[in-house]
This record gives sequence, C-alpha cells and structure tokens, in this order.
Amino acid sequence: MRLVRQNDEYRARGVKAVRGARGAAPAAVRGALALLAAAALASGCSAAPPSSGTPGAQDAQGGPRELEAPPARALDSYASRLRAAHHARVAAAKRWGLKGVPLTAPPPPARKPIITTREGFEVEDGENLPPVFTTVPTEDRVVFLTIDDGAEKDPDFLRMMSELKVPYTAFLSNYLVKDDYGYFRRMRDLGAGVDNHTLHHPYLPGLSYEEQRHEICAMQDIMREQFGKRPRMLRPPYGNYNRDTLVAAKSCGVKYAPIWNEEVYVDHWEYREDDRSLHPGDIVLTHFRGKDEWDGTMVDDMRRFLNKVTAEGYAVARLEDYL
Repeated sequence: MRLVRQNDEYRARGVKAVRGARGAAPAAVRGALALLAAAALASGCSAAPPSSGTPGAQDAQGGPRELEAPPARALDSYASRLRAAHHARVAAAKRWGLKGVPLTAPPPPARKPIITTREGFEVEDGENLPPVFTTVPTEDRVVFLTIDDGAEKDPDFLRMMSELKVPYTAFLSNYLVKDDYGYFRRMRDLGAGVDNHTLHHPYLPGLSYEEQRHEICAMQDIMREQFGKRPRMLRPPYGNYNRDTLVAAKSCGVKYAPIWNEEVYVDHWEYREDDRSLHPGDIVLTHFRGKDEWDGTMVDDMRRFLNKVTAEGYAVARLEDYL
C-alpha cells in the first residue's frame, strides 16, 4: 500500500515577534462602501410603485404616476454602518499591534470550485475518496488560515480574531481539547470552523485500518456530541496518510482532507513551494501553541501571519465557504 508522507513535524522554535502599530484605511473599504451604496440605491429603485406594480402605471387623472425615490435614510444607514465597521477594525488593528488593517475577503463563490487531489499526493485506487489538497482553485486573492490540535487555549486569541473579523478553521485532537470543550464552542460560536484532527494525533499510516477508523470516526462522534455536527474535513496528523486513512474517513462522513501549502510560526514562515511565496487559495497552517513551546503567544503568531498576508494584498477567507 502506497504511503503518502509529508516532511512536517511539530517544531518548537521562536524568537521575539516584531510588533507594529499602525493601521491605514484600505481603498478596498472605500470601494465596498460605494458598491453597497450603489446596491442599496439599485434595490430601492427597483421597488414596485404603489398600485399594480407595473411600469408606466397612471394616476387618478390618467397621467403617468411618479415612482417614489428610495428614502435617503436607507443609504445613510448603509454608509454609517460601513464606516462604523471599518473604524472598529482600524481601532482593533492598532490595539493588537498590526501594521495595517486586514483586508476583507470577497463574498464566497456561488459556484464552489471543484476540489481534486493534488498531483503527486494520490493513493492507489483512490477514486471517489476525500481529496487531499494544499490549495483551493480560485482567482480570488485569498488565503485560508487553519490551526491544528488545541493544546493552547488563549482567550486573547479569541478576542483578537473576533475584533478583527478574521475567519479561520480549527482542526482538533480530542486528547488536547477534552479538558475545555467550552473554549472551542466559544470559538465556533464566534464563526470559526471546527474539524477533525483525530483522537490522539497518531501517525496514521502506522496503524491498521480498524485502528485508523477508530481514531477518525470516534472523533467524528465526539465532534457531533460537543459541537453539534460531524465535520466534513479531516486533517491527518503531520499530513501523513495512506489509502486506509481516506477510506476510513469517507466511511464516517469526511468529504475533504486538506493539508497545507505554508506554515507560520511566531518567528518565521515555512513553504512547500520552491518560490517561497503565497498564492491565491493557499491553505496556511499554524498551531495552538504558547510561550511554553514558542517564544511568543498565539497573538504574536497571528500578528506575523496577518502582517504578511495584508502587506502582500491577500485577505483571509473561510475554507468551508469554498467547499
């Protein structure tokens, strides 16, 4: 049986994270304001006139009835809410020491991209198994933040990501999260995705099929019990898997097996591609880690991540919204 193995292990490294503190209003927000105002105007102008609702309706004297203009207050309300939301994000970016305000992702595609296994990552007789991929096919300048395991439960991280409105997906291992499921329920309630990273974070290809199925499917059951549903995604620990992994995952409802194209730490980035660059649709990995293993906190880690992707013109989108 062919094994697909990633050369990625947990590493605990770190130097002091560089802190910045400036936030500039991006032109994209001004553009969004104009677009939403235009959309509101278009919506108001398309409202039916107060009679038959047909164009060219006549008044009591037989003359053309004038259509009512949309109330100016509606446009003012849209604009005010947009300005308030942007000002809140500017203030949050400064408060958390970012160099700029994180960009806002475009709306997710109405027609989801077709996800296939990355070339070279296939398993024998792997047709109709959950695809293993590192990048989502899209032309949107977005990347996807994913965070593994659940060891560190930093309340400042939850506040930071909530205030900045940055989406992300957590892949959870039960032995690390079972002491505080409530932390991850709060994370879910704030909009994060929660998905499967097995019960005990084993090297799956070293296990039998039945052992792999227990690690994956028992975690599916726990996720349903604790978070309300079985996840559609499994990330195999260390990015290592074989055909048994994917067959077992499919048997209990897993549809996708995303891994990653870049990994971010508090003090550096690591890349899968030789060009050492971000690309549209890339999946970025980090971990729930703190000062006991890194020379920094999860907030420091997120500051490094957000400063880079924002400076390079990328927004952070939610992986589930593209699948």
